[in-house]
Amino acid sequence: MKAMLLAAGEGRRMRPLTLATPKPLLPLAGRPILEHTIAKLAAAGITELVINVSWLGEQLIDYFGSGEQLGVTIEWSRERQPLETAGAVINALELLGDAPFLLINGDVWSDYPLAVLAARGAALAASDQLADLVMVDNPIHHPSGDFALRDGRLAVADDGRLTFSGISLWRPEPFASAAVVAGEPLALRDLLLPLLAAGRVNGEHWGGSWCDVGTPQRYAALDAELNAARLA
Repeated sequence: MKAMLLAAGEGRRMRPLTLATPKPLLPLAGRPILEHTIAKLAAAGITELVINVSWLGEQLIDYFGSGEQLGVTIEWSRERQPLETAGAVINALELLGDAPFLLINGDVWSDYPLAVLAARGAALAASDQLADLVMVDNPIHHPSGDFALRDGRLAVADDGRLTFSGISLWRPEPFASAAVVAGEPLALRDLLLPLLAAGRVNGEHWGGSWCDVGTPQRYAALDAELNAARLA
């Protein structure tokens, strides 16, 4: 199975930290944010990676290269402009192939067991479902959540909503449909909404550690927490 890591964003909410450094390269407990995720993927046996880059992307390519030093192989998907999540996947479809793949935001930290989600790939491919999203409790900065979880499937609802973790499993078909346009920005939510309406997206609730490293304050707090755990 392949995994795509999203690393092309400008990280505007993280400025000034990201003015000269792409957010996925900011260090957490001595290693770049993205390196933590790559290491977890490698430990789960997922070693074929696609990473999209745009803003300061050459820094990421120079640092990670082919991925050999981390026990993985990396193919780089370059974007002239950030294409948002769904647009980034559409741009990288030729690299991802025809099988289900993991899709992970490059700015999240979690202890979610990625091998568990990857193991559901074959079942997803054989079903009429198109995606499987990992949901978490709503953090303070996103109290209203995103989607509700009903009997293992995600739905748009006004109550009981959870927050999308940025970790998911996808079949490539939604990104290859005639309704999407290669090279144009497209938000993942815009792709998801009709799939949710059709009941074709699975979900699970993860109650473990998770953090969206989206602001300097959250970044500093997580770095301090991980450093304290490392030294304990």
